[in-house]
Amino acid sequence: MKSTNPVAKQPEDLTRLFVERANAGDAEGMAALYEPDAVMAFPPGQMTVGRAAIRDLFEKMVSSRPQFGMEEPLPTVLIGDLGLTATPARDEAGARAQVVRRQPDGSWLRVLDRPDFRG
Repeated sequence: MKSTNPVAKQPEDLTRLFVERANAGDAEGMAALYEPDAVMAFPPGQMTVGRAAIRDLFEKMVSSRPQFGMEEPLPTVLIGDLGLTATPARDEAGARAQVVRRQPDGSWLRVLDRPDFRG
């Protein structure tokens, strides 16, 4: 079934869409922001590989109904169809960084995600 969620038209849209979907408890919509073979460095010290595994992780996360605050994205670094997005974290995570890729339809998805980086 095709998702009716909006797509990220710019790399910076991914942060906003992620927070909106997380706060709505939409694990499927959160996972849809990732490429099918994406890799997330989470939980700390582990790798979660593939959209299905990322969705399963998010389902556990949103089951406790956490509320996420918006973090202002830093300017995106772009080269062709790849981008590096980042936000300074408002919690003890330090910073968050993602590699994103422009899709054939012009939208953007996360390829690599490090949501918990302590320098």
